[in-house]
Amino acid sequence: MKLEFETVGKGADARKIAFRRSYGQNTEGNPGLVWLGGYRSDMLGSKAQMLQTWADDNNHACLRHDYSGHGESQLDGAGDFMKGNISRWLEETLAVFDTQTTGPQILVGSSMGCWIALRMLEELKKRGAKKSKGDTRIAGMILIAPAPDFTKELTWPKMSEQQREDVIQNGFFEEPTPDPDWKLLFTKTLFDDAINNLVLTGPIETNCPVHILQGALDESVPVKHALRLAELMPSDQVTMTVIKDGDHRLSREEDLALLIRAIENMVSAV
Repeated sequence: MKLEFETVGKGADARKIAFRRSYGQNTEGNPGLVWLGGYRSDMLGSKAQMLQTWADDNNHACLRHDYSGHGESQLDGAGDFMKGNISRWLEETLAVFDTQTTGPQILVGSSMGCWIALRMLEELKKRGAKKSKGDTRIAGMILIAPAPDFTKELTWPKMSEQQREDVIQNGFFEEPTPDPDWKLLFTKTLFDDAINNLVLTGPIETNCPVHILQGALDESVPVKHALRLAELMPSDQVTMTVIKDGDHRLSREEDLALLIRAIENMVSAV
């Protein structure tokens, strides 16, 4: 599939955001799919690729993109991860969404991508973006290991005093991962900007069906965090599936099969 770029921002802040799009048959009864990746993830991961394959096989439009500092967006002038934060990645996501989608869409978010999805919903409501039924263009949401507000609720509380000092004094800290050649990087701009993007502050009205997929063995996003999100959606049709032996990635064959079923059920519901 052709790799394309969308220019977002102006002047010195301009960056070229990589995306891949397939068209399908995007009608009222055939919503498009929009993939929103996680922190330090990209659009070529197993879940994103599976989503694309399903969309192609079932004649649905599908849009994937990489945030600045992630994946293929680093190939063409958007590689400075240190500048990245929720506001910046939200701006990029909305820009690609605006120019590359039409009609109703189902947002499929993974981890941080779920936070981006919820903020997208807020911004689209402010604009009054409509689909033919008169509601927002978001027809449904599938949230995988949702990590909204992870900076405040999950990451900062677990950090040591030294790590917090590193953020304040040096502007970032690195967290080791099981891969000795790769570390997670958390920046001061990410923490500072997140304060303006918190969503777990009160009731959340999506006005669309929501399906949460959560691994019970997820050490990055505990089940109680996903439950808290679900509880903040009192007026929405929310389904939550807990995979008893699932981890944060939910990328095993059986996990992907669950995701496919969630997509099929969502498409039939909207």
